[in-house]
Amino acid sequence: MESNPLEKSASGAFQGVTDKGIQRVYMTLTFFNTLAGSFIWGINTLFLLNGGLSKTQAFAANAFFTAGMVLFDIPTGVVADTLGRRMSYLLGSATLVITTLIYFFLWKTHAPFLLWALDSLLLGLGFTFFSGSTDAWLVDALNSVGFTGALEDIFGKTQIVSGIALFCGATLGGIIAQSTNLGVPYLIRSGLLALTFIIAALTMRDMGFTPRKPEKYWREVKTIFSKSVEGGIRIPAMRWVMFIALVMSGVGIYGFYAAQPYLLELFGKKDNYTVAGLAASLIGFCQMAGGFFVPVVRRFFKRRTTVFTFLIIGSVSALCLFGLVKSFFVALVFLCLWGLLGSIMEPMRQSYLNKAITSANRATILSFDSVMGSAGGVVVQPLLGKTADAWSFATSFVVAGLIQLLALPFIWLARRQNSQADLI
Repeated sequence: MESNPLEKSASGAFQGVTDKGIQRVYMTLTFFNTLAGSFIWGINTLFLLNGGLSKTQAFAANAFFTAGMVLFDIPTGVVADTLGRRMSYLLGSATLVITTLIYFFLWKTHAPFLLWALDSLLLGLGFTFFSGSTDAWLVDALNSVGFTGALEDIFGKTQIVSGIALFCGATLGGIIAQSTNLGVPYLIRSGLLALTFIIAALTMRDMGFTPRKPEKYWREVKTIFSKSVEGGIRIPAMRWVMFIALVMSGVGIYGFYAAQPYLLELFGKKDNYTVAGLAASLIGFCQMAGGFFVPVVRRFFKRRTTVFTFLIIGSVSALCLFGLVKSFFVALVFLCLWGLLGSIMEPMRQSYLNKAITSANRATILSFDSVMGSAGGVVVQPLLGKTADAWSFATSFVVAGLIQLLALPFIWLARRQNSQADLI
């Protein structure tokens, strides 16, 4: 049996650790975490609607989830930057097991919206333990072994791994929901999250970072928040790239979840959960393709902001056309194009941010970037959900595409800074 790639010697130093071993642990955790999540991604909106919520309430519940990420991202970032990235990851896994089981119970009982909102907040808490800490663990561990390769290549490979997991999870989730009921995939998700907890406990160790006990927690929150603002939003090159997430993340979340009921409308069978799962799994396929394309795209451009510009213009076009066409199969083509472009952009944006961040507060600053994206989602999701209720899902996708245009001024402002992080 292969030994743990992060095994400690008696002296306390990590022995025989290579960048390949670190990447293997990172991608294994990514695979199982994404697999667990994706079991419900293809049916989540249908699950909420079946649980007694209206379209507006369903996306308001999702907005509470992103609001939870806004509220808890910095406090949990402090956990990652003090007690350690590993501890943060384990707490996230445990929290999501419990809150997913509560979600199942709310569906079974057709609970009132307030309880959905509260549990969605706690789901957001669970995910904030991951945001920032996992990438920070990877980058710090790689730096500790002298890695000099391109981060885009690693994040691109991770997109492929994540895409495979999403494809498998979303497909199986839809099939299982069709053959049983909409609740069973949530139970399976809880089991997979428990497995992820065990894998992380056995393989994940903090490297290139020394955990410490926080002296006074809320003082730490205030101090690290101030440092994250200093190292993030007050640096113009970082600020404008973070503001891209403010626009894009809410549209991305809405687009992914609203695509399921909209495609079923075009398909003509609103209770075909298998089709909903397969439609969501196509985004996983696009993630795989996007991961393959990242190293190729890097060869043709000198600046990341140039890539961002082309990708966002293409994304706006794809999303608007997705809402305008009336054919199920043509709509799938535009959905795939939208997913592909986003899957190319995210690894490059991650690389930009990581190259501009110092190690000490990496997890917190990356969490702050996640806060920016979540804050946009709190506003965008209910707005688009209300648009779908008042007019149609098709109209809401056109509006979503136009909202993405707001990212272009931020890219132009980031480009003007001539940051080293912008250079490929």
